[in-house]
Amino acid sequence: MNRKPHPLKGASKLKLGVFSANADGGLAITDVPERWQARWEDNLNAVQIADRGGLDFFLPIARWKGFGGKNRVREWSFETFTWAAGLASVTERIGLFMTVHVPLVHPLYAAKALATVDHISGGRAGLNIVCGWNPKEFGMFGVPLVEKGYDQAAEWLEIVERSYTSDAPFDFNGQYYQLKDVVSRPASIQTPRPVTMNAAFGGPGRDFAARNCEYLFTTFREISEAGKHVEDIRNRASVIGRDVGAYTVCHVVCRETQREAEDYYERYAVTLADHEAVDAHMAGKKEFSQSHDKESYDRYRKRFAGGAGGYPLVGTPEKIVEDMLAISQQGYSGIALSFVNYTYELPFFCDRVMPLLKKAGLRSE
Repeated sequence: MNRKPHPLKGASKLKLGVFSANADGGLAITDVPERWQARWEDNLNAVQIADRGGLDFFLPIARWKGFGGKNRVREWSFETFTWAAGLASVTERIGLFMTVHVPLVHPLYAAKALATVDHISGGRAGLNIVCGWNPKEFGMFGVPLVEKGYDQAAEWLEIVERSYTSDAPFDFNGQYYQLKDVVSRPASIQTPRPVTMNAAFGGPGRDFAARNCEYLFTTFREISEAGKHVEDIRNRASVIGRDVGAYTVCHVVCRETQREAEDYYERYAVTLADHEAVDAHMAGKKEFSQSHDKESYDRYRKRFAGGAGGYPLVGTPEKIVEDMLAISQQGYSGIALSFVNYTYELPFFCDRVMPLLKKAGLRSE
């Protein structure tokens, strides 16, 4: 059987995917009537649009507790392993990621679930590894935040990989896991395991990504300084003889005219933002909430309402392509995209932006 490579290993210079469609609101914290509801049929429609439109991946967030506000933002979200399994059965080419909080999911359960999705999808599964940051979520499980979460993550991922590659059952005696006669079959189709990324901003997380993952998932404030994060992960990886790419996240408002796009961005991310939920979200991200001057604070608050602090791509199809080209020139391998309403906005993006990206040399198809 000739199996195609994972979509993230395809020929396009800049990979593109959909982020956070499994959660209500997506990444937008807004009260506009068309805000994303994240019903199952919504997810089915969005993933099939993305699949037909040539996007490379579908990436969920892992949320167990929301941020309150009028709409109880992101309280409604689908669990990511079962979500990916369902979407795998109705798609043909798009990569399907699962996002896992390491301390909340046992590695042997994760190994079995991840391999299941890889088989359903024919080798299109991917894993986004996070260690968690929200103590209220961990309190729901009766689990404390782990002080050295990435030390635990290293053990966790080693168990997953060894469970696929070991010919015989093995014991594991680590600081966080003590396991006997470990085995997990079937192994994943991808070898030695599915494609893996890690969302990390601090040194320990980036060291973990450099040692263990194919991609780092990170954010930046301005395109002009975005390349420093790419250089950082490349340097960390090169020390141990590895090559790790960098992905980022952007929220998109693409319209026929620049004024139309900017007006809509102002409407949903400022005028009709769910302000209580924005405040709750920003309180957990002190690097943004402690901006000293009002102009900077207002700008980043708008970005949190617009797309959880990611970079805004706002404008005409030509402007979106111009910004994506600049991000690619900073060294990024891919971008995860969010919209206010995926099924309303993805068709326009696929029809108008994707052909321009091909002309710009960023897409091969």
